[in-house]
Amino acid sequence: MYVMDDEAELWQRARQEDGTAFAALFDRHHARVYRRALALLGDVHDADDTAAAAFFELWRKRRSVPLVSGSVLPWLLVTTVNLSRNTRRSSARYRALLRDLPHPAPVAGPDAELSETSRRLAEALLRLAPVDAALIVLTTLEDLPVMAAAESVGLTAPNARVRLHRARARLRVELHDLHPEIRPIVEGSPT
Repeated sequence: MYVMDDEAELWQRARQEDGTAFAALFDRHHARVYRRALALLGDVHDADDTAAAAFFELWRKRRSVPLVSGSVLPWLLVTTVNLSRNTRRSSARYRALLRDLPHPAPVAGPDAELSETSRRLAEALLRLAPVDAALIVLTTLEDLPVMAAAESVGLTAPNARVRLHRARARLRVELHDLHPEIRPIVEGSPT
């Protein structure tokens, strides 16, 4: 389980502007937040910036951020998903601008290092509604229970399960060509 016994105490101290307690929370969760940002963005620099921004937001909103199952990690992961979506949109606008400029040859970048599946999954997640993407990340990629994920995004567990079912079905349809042996489930069709 991801819950640390002393995290509630650390968070309480951090909320009272204890920098040492906040640093302990940063050390505890930074690697996981960074990995999630890297998986969504595929660029180490963007992932660094996004992880830093997630912790900055945690500090900035420390008075109102609730613990979920005794941890700030779910809140950090949801924030990372949302910040990653914003970064991808900004990057897409920037790439479109660069595409319109004349240049001699394309340069291979960090995106070339991602597998086709990882790249397509990250793009598909970014096309989902933010809450749905956060639910997929929290439950499927980060192995949090549906109850904790639902609480993190402000939903009831039954509502989260319905949204997860629909989001997974949409991902199956979008990514079906990567794994044709997995039959997409279309809502309303017999299984």
